[in-house]
Amino acid sequence: MSVVARPTASKSRAAAISIASNVALILLKLVAGAITGSIAIITEAVHSSIDLLASMVAFFSVRKADEPPDPSHPYGHEKVENLTAALEGVLILVGAAIIIFESVRRLVHVSPVEKLGVGIAVVGFSAAANLGVSTYLYRQARITESPALEGDAAHLRTDAFTSLGVLVGLVLVQITGYERLDAITALIVACVIVYSGVRIVSRSSRVLVDEALPSEELELVRQTIEDYGAPEVAGFHKLRARRAGSRRHVDLHVQFRQGTTLERAHEVSHELQAAIQNRLRDADVLIHIEPETHPGIEPESRVTSHESPQVDGR
Repeated sequence: MSVVARPTASKSRAAAISIASNVALILLKLVAGAITGSIAIITEAVHSSIDLLASMVAFFSVRKADEPPDPSHPYGHEKVENLTAALEGVLILVGAAIIIFESVRRLVHVSPVEKLGVGIAVVGFSAAANLGVSTYLYRQARITESPALEGDAAHLRTDAFTSLGVLVGLVLVQITGYERLDAITALIVACVIVYSGVRIVSRSSRVLVDEALPSEELELVRQTIEDYGAPEVAGFHKLRARRAGSRRHVDLHVQFRQGTTLERAHEVSHELQAAIQNRLRDADVLIHIEPETHPGIEPESRVTSHESPQVDGR
């Protein structure tokens, strides 16, 4: 079985770009927050700080996940990416809690907001930068099927949208002079962040507990066996599949017709593995060979054939 090479360098480069972007934006937001006194801008800096931590974790996790299996981890290290994505979701929720606390405090004790022009310019630039970087990360996540990069992209996309919300709030404060709008905007931003965090944690935890692959991917495996059409194959059962990082693990029992030699069954199994891997990206396929008339076991799916099985091993 051939192993598909994964673009580790592309994933690491994408995570490194995210780190550099977050560092620059944190510095800008802290300076703008200090100049204006805006809680909304300061919460944006907090959010970006969490994004930075998530990006650093993602950078190291994508490198670890692509390490080959070893005696301690015979199934590989791919789930490190899912664990990282779950951690990123938790970090998002922690950041949201900090923002909510500080916003409520500012609603009770109103602080003046000054020099809003600087804050509006910084937040607008931040929104544009995060939107661009998150779009790039989403594209790399789709190409590499990396949960860690997808989680990092979700961080930055949320940051971009919350920056737009803060931008609207600052403009309204400047127009109306009602300074509580700054804290109200920060609270709205926090609600959006909570939704994003819960979504990431939920998606990652499903993989960590070995949830089955989507029904359309399982059907793709079934259809591949049907389309292969080997006359020796009578049916199959016990199809199971799960995901770890960007890798899929599939195992099933294939039943062979009476008269099929062990050598031929072994050959067909390898051909089926290759056929499934061609349709299901980055899949590790394990096939258990069984006779058609295995006592007490009926195939979940039968494969019909009008040809006679080959029994001479050719």
